[in-house]
Amino acid sequence: MKKTAFKRLLIVFVGGLFAAAAQADVPAISTQGNKVLFGGQPGSIAGPSLFWSNNNWGGERYYTAGAVATVKRDWNAKLIRAAMGVEDGGGYLQNPADNLARVRRVVEEAIANDMYVIIDWHSHNAEQHTQAAVQFFRQMAQDYGRYNHVIYEIYNEPLQVSWSGTIKPYAETVINAIRAVDPDNLIVVGTPRWSQDVDAAANDPIRNQRNIAYTLHFYAGTHKQDLRNKAQYALDRGIPLFVTEWGTVNADGNGGVDAGETQAWINFLRTNQISHANWALNDKNEGASALRPGANPNGGWTAADYTASGTLVRGIVRDWPAIGGTPGPNPTPCTTRAIPGTIQAEDFCNMSGIDTEPTTDAGGGRNVGWIDAGDWMTYRVNVPAAGRYKVTYRVAAQSASGRLRLERAGGSPVFGDLTVPNTGGWQRWTDISHEVSLSAGEQDIAISAQGGGWNLNWFRIESTTPAPAPTVIATIQAEDYSYMSGVQTGGTSDVGGGQVVGYIDAGDWMSYYNTPVSIPVSGTYEVSYRVSSGANGGSFKLEEAGGSPVYGSINVPATGGWETWTTITHRVQLPAGTRRLAIAATAGGWNINWFRISRVN
Repeated sequence: MKKTAFKRLLIVFVGGLFAAAAQADVPAISTQGNKVLFGGQPGSIAGPSLFWSNNNWGGERYYTAGAVATVKRDWNAKLIRAAMGVEDGGGYLQNPADNLARVRRVVEEAIANDMYVIIDWHSHNAEQHTQAAVQFFRQMAQDYGRYNHVIYEIYNEPLQVSWSGTIKPYAETVINAIRAVDPDNLIVVGTPRWSQDVDAAANDPIRNQRNIAYTLHFYAGTHKQDLRNKAQYALDRGIPLFVTEWGTVNADGNGGVDAGETQAWINFLRTNQISHANWALNDKNEGASALRPGANPNGGWTAADYTASGTLVRGIVRDWPAIGGTPGPNPTPCTTRAIPGTIQAEDFCNMSGIDTEPTTDAGGGRNVGWIDAGDWMTYRVNVPAAGRYKVTYRVAAQSASGRLRLERAGGSPVFGDLTVPNTGGWQRWTDISHEVSLSAGEQDIAISAQGGGWNLNWFRIESTTPAPAPTVIATIQAEDYSYMSGVQTGGTSDVGGGQVVGYIDAGDWMSYYNTPVSIPVSGTYEVSYRVSSGANGGSFKLEEAGGSPVYGSINVPATGGWETWTTITHRVQLPAGTRRLAIAATAGGWNINWFRISRVN
């Protein structure tokens, strides 16, 4: 059956005339193997789940047009979930008209806002009310099955009951009722033990039905790598998963945000292109709620309205790749930055809540802004050695309320905090710095906002521990070559006197085959050359005798005369063992007196 777009006419007053605009459609969802496809392409979507719809439970207040529009506009959400309570007090079985009206409102507002919507039979005992579920989903399919936007979740969280003996037969009955009306919209089926035992479904999947996915639920404070292993098993067995509910806190909805495990889960979902809805878009006084008590049920929330969980989740959803985007643990490949070095703020690996804009600061480019308390950016760095490091931040602020923290990605350990001063404007820039201790090796660090209201252009990390002097391995006089092509030697007035090599043109070379250098360990070595040049300078390569491999290239500056000498240096990677080196000119016009190889300590 061909799907049609749900058209909401928006009346716009343009030049004295009324014009009508219609909302666009969304790609149809299907499944193939362990992937959920959008318009035939693998991908995933993200957004929040509403709280139970039950009368007088509190969460029903957020089943509004304004709440749906806000998460679409401000969160960039592609998905919302209507969690219709069933058998519990105030739910559908007691108050069908009220609960059905709330679900319809969310479904129709989601379609109008070009979002996908999960119609969730939010029950722990659905098999006890099979005919009610059949009647409900048949009605939903008749009313909304022609829209690509609609996803049917036919069983929220089964308890500790049999998959093959209880849940699967219930699911097949309800699926048949839906498919009699709607042959192709996605149907998501709950799994045993609060939708965690996806391995049971993988071992006995539903056959002879198309576009079926299986529910995985997790709460980061409780469910960790063992549940990810179970999910991976299910994927490896070829069934598609859909996380219709997850939380940043403990499984009972309480506790603080577990940022580290949340990030581990988000990486897993992103890598495997698994869609997800976060619990819950509600103001209940518990850790899982996205909103603080009293937040406006009609949306339009500010940063002050979000809890710690809501702030984190909003950033995750805003940053979720567009349908058809590149899978992987990060939106774009995460580049490792060498330390010491300067890192542009916009070159983050992951972030939450921030945005970028062009900057008028020296050097141009973009800066990170719209930073609120709780926002963060992560960066991958390679610290050469454990020690003390100075970290300098290029910041701008229009108030004095800002504060930043440098920490390990995930929040622990904290390396240091720093107050961001009022610089007098969003593009009036200054440097602030502090000294921190960093461990050696490749690692993900984060800059998190403890107080918002500031911009960041770049930050620089440099060691405050003096580097030990390189250890000299060998010094070779240039004229002591074993073989050469095109060069000549002559006397010099340079310190130490002796002979130098000159008359060097492009393509000339000197091989020191019979003067081997013993490299004790593979690693970084500093090579210094004593050179002079006339007006133009030149260039050459350091290579293994015979031409391969090439270890590095270096330019010779114009020193102002053939007997005006200077020392130039570069660092190269040399393998351990006996090295028989050569120097090959890529541009002529220079002399060389000697070169020296030193081990970098």
